[in-house]
Amino acid sequence: MQLPLKITFQDIEHSDAVEARLREEASKLEQFYDRIVSMQAVVGRPQHRHHKGDTFRIKLQLEIPGAADIVISRDPAVTGAHEDVFVTIRDAFKAARRQLQDLTRKRQGHVKQHE
Repeated sequence: MQLPLKITFQDIEHSDAVEARLREEASKLEQFYDRIVSMQAVVGRPQHRHHKGDTFRIKLQLEIPGAADIVISRDPAVTGAHEDVFVTIRDAFKAARRQLQDLTRKRQGHVKQHE
């Protein structure tokens, strides 16, 4: 990455463990696709439940040269899941990895062209 990973916590206190996991997953993405210009991660907790576990939201934005930004959002309102922040992080980076794979296939011409 040309610029460092920018991590923001919303409605949640800073956690060294969460930050370390985000940096670890980001470095894996960088090993997979080394042309990432910048990456931003926003981790939040949109709800505060007292009787059941809190859900977590994560949004990733990757800037790639010559392509539209890749934006990944894992929102519990959509899935009803993500009560563990580390599972949310894993799912978001898995989706980002998949989009980077698709971008690589398109750039290498391995995608079928429809008539």
